[in-house]
Amino acid sequence: MALKNPYAKYANDRVITASPAELTLMLYEGAIKFCNLAKIDMEKGEYGDAMFKIRKARNIITELQSTLDFKYPVAKDFDIIYNYIFQLMVEANQKHSVEKVDEILDQLRDLRDAWKQIMKVAKDPARQ
Repeated sequence: MALKNPYAKYANDRVITASPAELTLMLYEGAIKFCNLAKIDMEKGEYGDAMFKIRKARNIITELQSTLDFKYPVAKDFDIIYNYIFQLMVEANQKHSVEKVDEILDQLRDLRDAWKQIMKVAKDPARQ
């Protein structure tokens, strides 16, 4: 099935050709985007829309968690962080809490920024 929207085709091609590291970065960016949108909805009192967007971000966290390879010790650390973020998302939805969304965004941005740094080092080990 051909995509008629050029932006949709570009986005689809970008995902298909991305490395696993780039896909992980895209997932972090997507979770951040949905949380930012949820925060805006909460500030406007549109809690149903906010819940929907947080649910999308939660699905992304669940996907990230499902890809963890526990033969590496760091996977346990990521699992703990993802569980914490997931719990914050549940609380943000239950309490309609912009503050919880801000905390989620802080955690996600830290993960994204660390991931970007890991990608740079992996690309050029001399940068360590």
